[in-house]
Amino acid sequence: MLVMLLVFVAVVIHRGVDARLRLEDAAHQAARAASVERTSATATAAAQSTAAGALSSAGVTCMSLNVDTDTSGMQSGGTVSVTVSCTVDFGDALLLGVPGWKLLSTTAVEPVDTWRSISGNTSGGGS
Repeated sequence: MLVMLLVFVAVVIHRGVDARLRLEDAAHQAARAASVERTSATATAAAQSTAAGALSSAGVTCMSLNVDTDTSGMQSGGTVSVTVSCTVDFGDALLLGVPGWKLLSTTAVEPVDTWRSISGNTSGGGS
């Protein structure tokens, strides 16, 4: 019985660590997708769809998913920041005293290419 309990604990811990790693990867992919867009609106949409797709492909199911894209630095040589928050269901681990859910959140920052133009930018940079 003790061995079964230890295995169950290990599985729950692994699920939490795995979800965190996959969330960090999704945030990185979303920030990269946003950084190559030309407008704030398309950057925000790209980040949202990329994060959702990356988590879905990785097998992470979020009870709620929030993708917050900061495009205030979206200029040549600037940065784009994406924060991905996912509420992960741990309902099957209630017997161990683990809460039924846990909010995981991570932020990734990607540079905007110095040598390209941004919509609305009149500096005449390359495309």
